[in-house]
Amino acid sequence: MFDEIKPHLVELRKRLGISVASLIVMFFVMFYFHEPILNWMVEPLNNALIEVGKKSVQDASGINHAIDGKVTTSQIGGAFFVALKVSFFAAIVGALPIILAQIWMFIAPALYANEKKMIIPFILGGTTMFALGVLFAYYVVTPFGFDFLITFGSFKFTPLINIEDYVGFFTKIMFGFGIAFELPIFAYFLALLGMIDDRMMRDFFKYAVIIIFVVAAMLTPPDVLTQLLMAGPLVILYGFSILIVRMVNPAPPLEEEDEDEEEVNLLDELKAINEDK
Repeated sequence: MFDEIKPHLVELRKRLGISVASLIVMFFVMFYFHEPILNWMVEPLNNALIEVGKKSVQDASGINHAIDGKVTTSQIGGAFFVALKVSFFAAIVGALPIILAQIWMFIAPALYANEKKMIIPFILGGTTMFALGVLFAYYVVTPFGFDFLITFGSFKFTPLINIEDYVGFFTKIMFGFGIAFELPIFAYFLALLGMIDDRMMRDFFKYAVIIIFVVAAMLTPPDVLTQLLMAGPLVILYGFSILIVRMVNPAPPLEEEDEDEEEVNLLDELKAINEDK
């Protein structure tokens, strides 16, 4: 048995090696540009802090004081570790086309010749949908989420945001949305391989909605608005995936399935009769 799977393990190791190598190379490239990338990542936070700064509170003597939020670090060398996190996040995004190509090359030997030609759509589609997910999270979700979370209670407490925690929180949201937006792409190729059809996805819809809201609660800030901003597009993407699967691998009509089952049962009965004889 080991001899049978050994070639697959060798191929898997090769694809993983290329993916890791591309990630390492991209990491050093992104480390060189980590400052503008970090500025891009922190911009939604700065915008939320600016909104907080526009407010003021009144002390016991009746004097108004502006609320001044700040981005801080609590570690020695915190800025360096933040640069590493930022570079790693950007490296994954930058190396994504190569990683997707390696995934496809690993499964390609099991595909037909016409299916192997789908490598370019798989890479372009996967990269595009991941980028759309990141951009949607950045320009739609984070402004609402950060503004609500930081502004709420700011009249009592001065927001001092730890940059290390923020970068980890930010990357979790970006990756969550990026991966979630891959749903139509994976649905398309699973349908192309005949592993799913539209009826299967329709039957699973009610469970998918529950899973989507659970995942949204885990990946987003603990406020209902941000969770809905993630869950809503995912439900829409799931519905869009059903339409894609219907075009690629539609489920046969129920009447045909019943006829096929009757034929299978009849063949089983005839086989059993022959065995008895």
